[in-house]
Amino acid sequence: MKKMFAIAVLMIGMTSFAQEKPAGKKMDKARMEKLTPEQRNEQHLKKLTKDLGLNDSQQKQMATLLSEQSAKRESKKAEREKLMEAKRAERNEEMKAFDTKVKAILTPDQSKKWDEMKAEKREKVKEKIQERRKKAEKK
Repeated sequence: MKKMFAIAVLMIGMTSFAQEKPAGKKMDKARMEKLTPEQRNEQHLKKLTKDLGLNDSQQKQMATLLSEQSAKRESKKAEREKLMEAKRAERNEEMKAFDTKVKAILTPDQSKKWDEMKAEKREKVKEKIQERRKKAEKK
């Protein structure tokens, strides 16, 4: 019985170590976000140079390509952010218009309760977002 218990403990221990990610292999997302695009390009170039054995001429050409790609990516990111902001503003306007129409139908007491219900819903959404962020940080 003791041997079976010891074997079970060893197996559990080995499987928990097998699932750990090696440290240093992958940069964490927070650290990558702190880097400027130039720093990210430089790190990418260093990795490519090491992995592919690039010479000086190839490094210069690759650096040019990486900077062009980075600039395109940044411009597309800015476009997406503008689009998302426009959609957010449109959605807020629609919500305000809907809220105005709803309040025109409701009595003052019902309107007060309506506002309370919306506030509760907003709090629940904030809590869910925080939970998702915590789960994402753990990964």
